[in-house]
Amino acid sequence: MSLSKTQSSFYRRLYVAHLVAGGTASVPAITALTGMPRRTAQDTLAALAELDIVCEFEHDEGERHNIGRYVIRDWGPIDPRWVAAHADRLRQALGYPEMA
Repeated sequence: MSLSKTQSSFYRRLYVAHLVAGGTASVPAITALTGMPRRTAQDTLAALAELDIVCEFEHDEGERHNIGRYVIRDWGPIDPRWVAAHADRLRQALGYPEMA
């Protein structure tokens, strides 16, 4: 089954939010786990707001530059339990590798 652009964008956002909530909370970690390009990961994190998912960057105190992690503050209208229950299906639909 081939996903439309709308579906793949929506699934990618849900999956990235799930990863962040589960502790895979930096751009390098997301790219390493999914194989998506860095820019796609950055754009996806920024686009979570379009789904009313509040995702914020927490800067690690005492660290220089942009060292820290993303945190989901509010899932908005999205049920995180549904996303967690269907994360493997989302991952497969997107063609991302299995988590080790």
